[in-house]
Amino acid sequence: MSSFPADLVPPTVALAKAVPAIPESNGLPGGAVYEPKWDGFRLTIIKDGDVHLWSRQKRELTDAFPDLARAAHDQLPDGVIVDGEAIVWSEGRLDFGALQQRLVLRHERREREVSARPAAYAAFDVLAVDYRDARELGFADRRSLLEELAGGWQEPLTLSPATRDEDEAAEWFATLPEQGIEGLVVKGAAQPYRGNRRDWVKVKHRDTVDVIVGAVNGTIAHPRELIIGLPDDDGALRIVGHSTALSSAAAGELKGVIAKPAGSHPWPKTREANRWRHESSELTLVEPFVIEISADTARDDGVFRHPVRFVRLRPEMTPADLGRRRA
Repeated sequence: MSSFPADLVPPTVALAKAVPAIPESNGLPGGAVYEPKWDGFRLTIIKDGDVHLWSRQKRELTDAFPDLARAAHDQLPDGVIVDGEAIVWSEGRLDFGALQQRLVLRHERREREVSARPAAYAAFDVLAVDYRDARELGFADRRSLLEELAGGWQEPLTLSPATRDEDEAAEWFATLPEQGIEGLVVKGAAQPYRGNRRDWVKVKHRDTVDVIVGAVNGTIAHPRELIIGLPDDDGALRIVGHSTALSSAAAGELKGVIAKPAGSHPWPKTREANRWRHESSELTLVEPFVIEISADTARDDGVFRHPVRFVRLRPEMTPADLGRRRA
């Protein structure tokens, strides 16, 4: 793939920073362009005779998505690099767990998974056309190139919707979560494509949830993060996530509440690696107590996929109260 500029193979993708509210239509350079925020795997597709699919972390995932690779081979011209999201639909909703299965299954089982739950690709940007670097073009011009490319596409290749209408974007934000859409990504029509730069913005739906703190990263006197749990169907306290780094104000509010366990504790002192957290970590176990958190809507098997935010203590509640809610 030497025909492309060297720094495009594999591409360094553009990123988005989180903001609390949907930007106004004039809130970004050249005007705001609103798109759904897909709950999938970020993939760039490179077509140069062969097809290669790359993750955001520059890991090649072509073998994990043979259905998308075949479609790209058949429908994309040579010299093209597109940016988008691999997604799987299940009963009318996005199914992130089905995507994860593709990365852990062996070849024969993966082929069965591909047949049972095929992926789709929602393209939302283009980095190269006819081997020419398109990144310095404004997004409006890149979008025009992408729409031209997508004119003859058939599923599983699709063009991600985009609008400049702020009211339509607000309607998307309100209604699309029923399909598993996490929120909106907003780009400036005049912005070039700059890898690793958070020029784009994202607005995500968030829930407030009561959870149980059972451990911390750090020490009881100086906690860095909270390890949170919820009772499972059998009443056992299950680890379901961790918080963002605690601010000094939050740590101060928790001082005096975080204490050593009064008796036996349901969790081990080491949190093992799993599909949500890739490294094991040592925990400082604490006497369980209840807090309120703010979390985005992305969860897998009840586990928060992203770090949650501490909101406040719930001193009027005990861990047993949360257990009774599930009973």
